[in-house]
Amino acid sequence: MSGDLFPAGVPASKRLFDLVLGIPVLIICLPLMGLIAILILLTDGRPVFFRQPRPGMHGEIFLLVKFRTMRESVNAAGTPLPDEQRMTRLGKFLRASSLDELPELWQVICGKMSLVGPRPLLVDYLERYTPEQMRRHAVLPGITGWAQVNGRNALSWEEKFRLDVWYVDHWSLWLDVRILVITFWKTLKREGINQPGEATAEEFRGCMGQS
Repeated sequence: MSGDLFPAGVPASKRLFDLVLGIPVLIICLPLMGLIAILILLTDGRPVFFRQPRPGMHGEIFLLVKFRTMRESVNAAGTPLPDEQRMTRLGKFLRASSLDELPELWQVICGKMSLVGPRPLLVDYLERYTPEQMRRHAVLPGITGWAQVNGRNALSWEEKFRLDVWYVDHWSLWLDVRILVITFWKTLKREGINQPGEATAEEFRGCMGQS
C-alpha cells in the first residue's frame, strides 16, 4: 500500500473517520466495481481505468484512478475530440451516478485522498491559481466536497474555489458528515453533473485580471 496511514498535517480524527468509513464501503463496493470493470471491457475494451497525475495536499502529485468514461478518440490532426463526442454510453451513466469515482476509495485508504475535500484537478492549474485559491491544497483532496454539494460543475471556477477555501477554513467532522449525506442525495437527483454547454467542465484558464 503506497501513501501514509496518517499523513502529516491531516487531523487524526479526520483520518480515522476516512478509514472507519472508507474500508467497509470499499469492501461492500468490490462486487459492484468488478461488474463495472467487466462492463467496460465488454462495451469499450481496455483500458478499464483512467489514470492521471493530480495535485494533492500541498500540491504533492499523486496518480488519480477512476473508471474510464471516455474513448481515446482523436481527429485527423491527432487532437482529442470534444468530451461530448468521446463520452461512452456507459460512461455517461457512470458519471451521472458518480460510480466512476469508486476506485478513489482505495486512494482514500492509502492516505492520498479523503472522503471529503476539494476535488483534485489538473496539474496545469497549479500555476493558474491565485494565492487565495491555492489554499484549497492545504487539505487532502476529496471524492466529494463542499463545492460538489453546492452546485458541482454548474458553478463557475471562481465559485468552486471560493467554496473549497471556505471548507479549508471551516472543516469539522460534522461538516464532513453533512457533506456526505448531501452528496448521497444529490447523486440520486443527478444534479450539477455538467457545466452549462459542456459535457463535463470547461478548462480553468485563470481568473480575469490575474497576472
